[in-house]
Amino acid sequence: MRVGLLGAGRIGALHAETLAGLAAVDRLLIADADPARARQVAAKVGEPAVAMPGVAEVFDAGVDAVVVAAPTFAHAELIGLAARAGVPVLCEKPVAPDVAGTRAVLDQVAVAGVPLQVGFQRRFDAGCLAVREAARSGRLGWLHTVRSCTSDPTPPAASYLATSGGIFRDCGVHDFDAVRWVTGREVVSVFATGANRGADFFAAMDDVDTAVTVLTLDDGTLAVCTATRYNGAGYDVRLEACGSAGTVVAGLDEHSPLVSTSGEPGWPVGQPYAGFADRFRDAYVAQLRTFLDVAAGRADNPCDGAEALEALLVAEAADRSWREGRPVTVAEVRQ
Repeated sequence: MRVGLLGAGRIGALHAETLAGLAAVDRLLIADADPARARQVAAKVGEPAVAMPGVAEVFDAGVDAVVVAAPTFAHAELIGLAARAGVPVLCEKPVAPDVAGTRAVLDQVAVAGVPLQVGFQRRFDAGCLAVREAARSGRLGWLHTVRSCTSDPTPPAASYLATSGGIFRDCGVHDFDAVRWVTGREVVSVFATGANRGADFFAAMDDVDTAVTVLTLDDGTLAVCTATRYNGAGYDVRLEACGSAGTVVAGLDEHSPLVSTSGEPGWPVGQPYAGFADRFRDAYVAQLRTFLDVAAGRADNPCDGAEALEALLVAEAADRSWREGRPVTVAEVRQ
């Protein structure tokens, strides 16, 4: 397959390395708003990667699939280009910065009839998959609580925050998607709060550096999602499903940035994960391998645009709840 990679930044460079190592990829055509960066990534990866002058040249060269790893503001336009070209596309979240823009993109994709897979990589993490199986099989009895956390060791640059969409859309949306995916239930209402204890630029950008969101699902299950930019102990992403007959957790291993004050001394024994690239490396490989199967018609789409829209609606409800200091139903933001 000939695969286009649109965006050669941090996540784009990771995807380039992964795609170049997949047997299904005969040619990897990389483009970036900064052509020099595309050349650097292509040179680092080596065969079968090649840098292209721009996005138009990627499509002109003829590709069987494209992966969008550009900044958020460019996602909608690039997905639209792929749709009009009839090319299957995997795009990092979000599809667009807001609900209206997301719906407009999904309409384009539907008219074109091309697959759009959205990059919620936790759906491909072995631990998260095991939590889902346990929850859906009934092994845990009936669920009463789901807990999900996203904890970054250090905050991103202020320039990134300016276009991130805020902590609920940028970080929390992964947790919101995970809760829906693991339980198979829909979120009915949201109550969120946040705080700023770190750098001044969070408040200056009308954002928070730490947030807690409580979700009520349509069957009465409660979910608690936490996010912070200041988990100095290390990168920490965990997912717990607690039921009447048992509890399971993903992300609790020798790299967990936790120190027990009771029980086994000296655990965990490994170094904490530095970031998402370490924690989810295997998941990214599985995600891209699956996407190529989707593009080739060999597999069903595991995370289409409609799934991404539902997670975004929860994030929108969380953002509104935090701003207005009240519970917000997803139905309010769906309108």
